[in-house]
Amino acid sequence: MVAGYCWNWDKKGREKPDYVDIVIPEHNFRMSWNLGNTATWAIDKDSINEDGCIRTCQGLEFDYVGVIIGDDLSCVDEKLIIDYTKRAKTDRALFGIKKMFKENPEEAAKTADEVIRNTYRTLMTRGQKGCYIYCIDEELATYFEKRLEHINRNY
Repeated sequence: MVAGYCWNWDKKGREKPDYVDIVIPEHNFRMSWNLGNTATWAIDKDSINEDGCIRTCQGLEFDYVGVIIGDDLSCVDEKLIIDYTKRAKTDRALFGIKKMFKENPEEAAKTADEVIRNTYRTLMTRGQKGCYIYCIDEELATYFEKRLEHINRNY
């Protein structure tokens, strides 16, 4: 299982398998990010109890992958909405983006859009046989369902 960077990866929990980083209360879902004490997260025996991120799964392939899409990607009237402010403060991929928005808002918006879309594209392409997607935003879930239904019908 992997997720976008919408939940902090707290330093105090990086070595503790029982530390919870990712919480989705309506589903009683609680999981830690992958531990920081190993370089082999994807093949570690207990990694099934940890959620990976783009940095730990990029370049890896699994039979199946489950992806949690956070609040940084949503949908309104079938239009994808990127919101970099929903990313975790521990995310370094968009470091300096607030300053960039003050200096050049168009370029900053383009950069944030590219980083967030690429994050989820990378996460969703790790599964060789399939990908399960959970969206925090319900309208985004419907957006994906419609597109995947269309693809499956025409496949």
